[in-house]
Amino acid sequence: MRIQLEREILLKPVGMVASVVERRQTLPILAYTLIKTLDGKISFTGTDLEVEVLATAPAVVDEPGEFTLPARKLFDICRALPAGALVGLSKQGDKVILKSGKSRFSLSTLSSAEFPIVEVGQFEHRVGIDQVLFKNVIERTAFCMAQQDVRYYLNGLYVEIDGKRLRAVATDGHRMAITECVIDAAVKPLQVIVPRKGILEISRLLASESTPIHLEIGLNHVRVGTAEVTLTSKLIDGKFPDYTKVVPSSQSKLIRLDKQILKDALTRAAILANEKYRGVRLSLEPGSLRISAHNPEQEEAVEEIETTYSGDAMEIGFNVTYLLDATNAITSSEVVLGLNDPNSSCTLRPSDDPHTQYIVMPMRL
Repeated sequence: MRIQLEREILLKPVGMVASVVERRQTLPILAYTLIKTLDGKISFTGTDLEVEVLATAPAVVDEPGEFTLPARKLFDICRALPAGALVGLSKQGDKVILKSGKSRFSLSTLSSAEFPIVEVGQFEHRVGIDQVLFKNVIERTAFCMAQQDVRYYLNGLYVEIDGKRLRAVATDGHRMAITECVIDAAVKPLQVIVPRKGILEISRLLASESTPIHLEIGLNHVRVGTAEVTLTSKLIDGKFPDYTKVVPSSQSKLIRLDKQILKDALTRAAILANEKYRGVRLSLEPGSLRISAHNPEQEEAVEEIETTYSGDAMEIGFNVTYLLDATNAITSSEVVLGLNDPNSSCTLRPSDDPHTQYIVMPMRL
């Protein structure tokens, strides 16, 4: 079996597959990509048993067949080849030979029969959504997902669909992101939790162009597909906490701030914040918001921002990283900061988007 294709055509599908494959695997076959050839096309499949990616590319193929190759090594070789290079693959016994110009690589291969097949069952729901819109939803919320939390249901993105509304919620127990968008067609109410890795890989898959894609949602899996790539991810089997209880019903103090000025002030104050706790103090007074930070070396940073606030004075502490992450995710030129009292959470909202908000719990300083 012989395959020929250009380096640039090969690089994208192999890169998608290699990103899913874990470097350290309990099963050797999981470090490999399954390669199939048929009718002028070549397909690459990679999985870690939680997320599976199937990517295709046009190629010159002399006969149909299948074999496996180490995914990461294949990607690294392709990436290191010169631009415009022609790549040839041929199976010779228990090795696969990759040739390009005067370069030659002999790669190991395992039996394709060992490659795991992900059983997904039926997809009961199909949701149409604009790629850019869905990518924005993920970018506005994904950074709030927990990482390896014992509360496994927090290690993913909660997606709630009702009618033509898709809402995404992420939280690590200290902060929360909520956003929503409109989808193409009305769908029966459903709620799923997509694991962290699945969400990050879906975000990589989505292009920055306004073309529709389809989400297929089943009992245990979600699938996202474009013309060249299909990604399937397991769902987290668990109950997401009632996030509506965390959202303040009303706030007595609302302050409109220039996003860039707030971001710059937080960034500078963070330099002298305690490296372990990352705390900053927000002191709100009529006409100004003061941001201060201290550390064990007795160093201090103070930033003052002019505001139109005219209410009562108040002081409250927050993790500066959480405030910066939320500010960076906001795309409007102004941020609306909402507060109640020193013991309550704060909210950060874009001034031009009522459907997106970030909630940050206070900390004692």
